[in-house]
Amino acid sequence: MTGGAMHPGRHATAPAPATGIPPAMARRPALRRWLLVAALTVVFGLCGLLMLALVGATAGVTGTVLGAVLSVVVVGIVVPVFLWVDRFESEPTGMLLFAFLWGACVATLGAAFLNDLGGYLLGAGEEGNPLVAVGVAPVVEETLKGLAPVLLLLFRRREIDGILDGMVYAGLAACGFAFVEDILYLANGYADAGEKGLFGVFVVRVLMSPFAHPMFTICTGIGVGVAATARKPLVRWTAPLLGWVCAITLHSLWNAAAVISSGGWLLLYVVVQVPLFLAFAGLLLWARRREASLIGAQLSPYADHGWLTHAEVAMLSSMPERRYARAWAFAHGGAESKKQMHEFQDAASELAMLRARLNRGQVDDRALAEERGLLDLMSVRRQQFLGTAIYRKFEVLGHL
Repeated sequence: MTGGAMHPGRHATAPAPATGIPPAMARRPALRRWLLVAALTVVFGLCGLLMLALVGATAGVTGTVLGAVLSVVVVGIVVPVFLWVDRFESEPTGMLLFAFLWGACVATLGAAFLNDLGGYLLGAGEEGNPLVAVGVAPVVEETLKGLAPVLLLLFRRREIDGILDGMVYAGLAACGFAFVEDILYLANGYADAGEKGLFGVFVVRVLMSPFAHPMFTICTGIGVGVAATARKPLVRWTAPLLGWVCAITLHSLWNAAAVISSGGWLLLYVVVQVPLFLAFAGLLLWARRREASLIGAQLSPYADHGWLTHAEVAMLSSMPERRYARAWAFAHGGAESKKQMHEFQDAASELAMLRARLNRGQVDDRALAEERGLLDLMSVRRQQFLGTAIYRKFEVLGHL
């Protein structure tokens, strides 16, 4: 192993548990953190208000309110999916919120102006022009949405542990974008054709294709995830660029198909959109299973050196078994016991991702101190569960 608390021949037996919970790892100074939060709040707030004012000016207050209410359905469908995908090693709430708000506020406002500007420069300024839909909007929108995971890669790289993390941040940025964009389309549908127009837009955009934007932008997210884990500088630079190109291409093809089959959208939905959605769902499932396998692979050496048991590794690398462990802890020790199990599982996930970074050569004093802190925390949290039926379950299942 590269660096860290594990070395061949050491910890042959299980280490003694720590006597207390280790102190929290160093965080940014409070003043700097709050200044950053305040600045982002102002930026997102101003962009959001300007975008809503723009929608209201073109479609009226009633249409805007109805559009906002109905567009919430997109958030209710898409966000839980990405949070479900992110269950093994949950990302910081602040970073998830940043990605969503970037897409909802900054990316939409930028796209509103840049799409018009691009259309004007190409001589296709009128609304709904196919040239704008196919040649301008995909480039503008995928660039602006993709900036969310790219910015997180640049400024919070330690929190991005691979492809799945990049997909989650990109997906949430795209969800925020789709939420506000759908407000615009719903409001305009109401302004143009009343309730009938509102309902038609709701069915086509909200119910039938809520994952369209996330399907495009996760290509950029995959590139960001590859860059975060790559050792070669060339890969770190080219992976996000290649993902961005794929996102633009997919978005452009999607829009082109919609333009070509304007009179047969149902056929387009069945032949193109449904297969793309199934491929998208399969990609999310693959990424989640890949992370489960990564956790098992990275935690197994800790079991070899006595920090964990192999039964625990089997539990920690399976989401159904994690749920079983939490349910067992609650049934036998109440809410506090379930909380202890949850903290043990979260710390183990963080440790697995940290060990993967150490194995890639990203070793420094901070990472080693973090590894030791996580090991100590896990030692405390697991004590009450050792030797209980929660682990004998895995012996019966043949995990040992």
